[in-house]
Amino acid sequence: MKSTFTSSKTCLSLVSLLALYLPSLLYSTHASAAGRAPTFCNPMDLPYCFQNELPSRREAADPAMIVYKGEYWLFASKSQGYWRSKDFLHWIFVTQTGLPIDNYAPAVLEIDSKLYWTAGGAGIYETDDPGKGVWKLASDTQNQGDPDLFKDDDGRVYLYSGCSDKDPIVGQELDPKNGLKPLTDKKPFLVGVIASHGGDIPAEPTDAPPYKKDGAWIEGSWMTKHGGKYYLQYSAPGTQYKSYNDGVYVSDHPLGPFTYAPYSPFSFKPTGFAAGAGHSSTFQDLGGRFWHVSTMTISIRHMFERRLGFFPAWFTRDGQMVADTYLGDYPQYAPGGVKDPSKGNSPGWMLLDYKKTATASSTLDAHPIDAAFDEDMRSWWSASTGDPGEWLQVDLGKPCRIDAAQINFADEGSTQLGRLQDGYGYKLDVSSDGTHWTTIVDRSTDRRDAPHDYAQLDNPVKARYARITNTHSPGGAKFSLSGLRLFGSGLGKAPGKAAGVQVKRDAADGRQATIAWQAVPGADAYIVRYGIAKDKLFSNYQVYGANSLDIHTLNVGVNYFFTVDTINDTGVTKGTSITHG
Repeated sequence: MKSTFTSSKTCLSLVSLLALYLPSLLYSTHASAAGRAPTFCNPMDLPYCFQNELPSRREAADPAMIVYKGEYWLFASKSQGYWRSKDFLHWIFVTQTGLPIDNYAPAVLEIDSKLYWTAGGAGIYETDDPGKGVWKLASDTQNQGDPDLFKDDDGRVYLYSGCSDKDPIVGQELDPKNGLKPLTDKKPFLVGVIASHGGDIPAEPTDAPPYKKDGAWIEGSWMTKHGGKYYLQYSAPGTQYKSYNDGVYVSDHPLGPFTYAPYSPFSFKPTGFAAGAGHSSTFQDLGGRFWHVSTMTISIRHMFERRLGFFPAWFTRDGQMVADTYLGDYPQYAPGGVKDPSKGNSPGWMLLDYKKTATASSTLDAHPIDAAFDEDMRSWWSASTGDPGEWLQVDLGKPCRIDAAQINFADEGSTQLGRLQDGYGYKLDVSSDGTHWTTIVDRSTDRRDAPHDYAQLDNPVKARYARITNTHSPGGAKFSLSGLRLFGSGLGKAPGKAAGVQVKRDAADGRQATIAWQAVPGADAYIVRYGIAKDKLFSNYQVYGANSLDIHTLNVGVNYFFTVDTINDTGVTKGTSITHG
């Protein structure tokens, strides 16, 4: 039976997609675009591994990224291996032997041209050829969960670890010349401080109640040195929450004492299609620019159902650490695409099909059509079957320019356990009139596992309608999408500025504030930006269907400044009115 969803919103755009036919172990985050800098879109399109237990679900988390011998090497929990890439855009999966690969939270470090690997509850392993994937035990030195290995400029090596709602994150020095044995006892550094650190507690509207009243789950340590300072990063309040974030403590010495950075959490993405930006690693790309790779949460089928996201990072002149999550699940330039991502890393392509009118070949009652266009990866549309010929079509309401598309498969009904050696087959068509169709992506016979397929078009197309048609669904899954996301321009005008911005800080609990503003005609959503100085509004929330926001992740005793941006299918209008709260 044919199903229909209609939104009160009108207008917008459509789709285009992928193009590379690649071997089964090669994964691409974009379709090459002649003459245009390559882009990618979070969550990263990697062949996330199905776990070997029910319920059937994919997982990758706790990422560790390192540049080694001119390549990117990406390690993540529960992936049965790791990835390598020469350009960040095409990833080769590496199977391994010798590692306790199922242990959570990998960490990697280069010492004397060898790679060293550890994970929660594991010893330390080494290899001089990670491409072959053969590792051997180098040290039986243990950690307290969620470890990080760090080498200072003077060659001294440190191990940080901790994963608890009671015990602290600790650190100690290791001896690289004597089997990485401890040179010092473990020194405690930090625990959660929920009474005054808003980021340490799951209290956001996006987090499921009941909220924790005591204790704070602290994990995911990572050390970065910059400008002579040591930045000890940590994660809270828990991987299942959309408010999963990274805070940071700073010191003049790798073993402290450390001081809490009042702008924490610095890596924070509680809203948008793909939420969560916690348990991360900070690394420098091949050009020396900083990036932050984070865990993004779904946590519907299982608490540990997770994905990975990459965000530009940098340090301000006075040493504030920044991870840029602004529209962090929209297209952005890949490393090297722009000289300085801190000055902007977006090609300016906006979402075209938010809550647009759509139809489908069939629909399960529990997974309606609108869930493919609601900007929430935790909900999804599903056809009744996984048969060839099932389809989903969207009417953008007007002709739009389409530059890229992201197809997010939901695996509804999948029975797959373990790594999938298969993938979805489909084709993507566009039309100006809903009658005459042109295929812009044909993956009818491609079986590459691409659960978050992203395609940057070689040349933009103009169309009003887009239709994706199933040719093959793997692992027993029905044809299902958590997001059919089209990016480009609605060819109209950006919305007006938000006016009347007001901030009310909770006098009894400084972690909380309410921000309100006047509704703006033509705005699809708002972005509340805030920070500890007028020129440091680096934290943000995306707000749909409302013109107010309650925030619970502020720090007691810290003054903040706020502004409100407006967005639609054509552009962003930055707020110029900055309010103190």
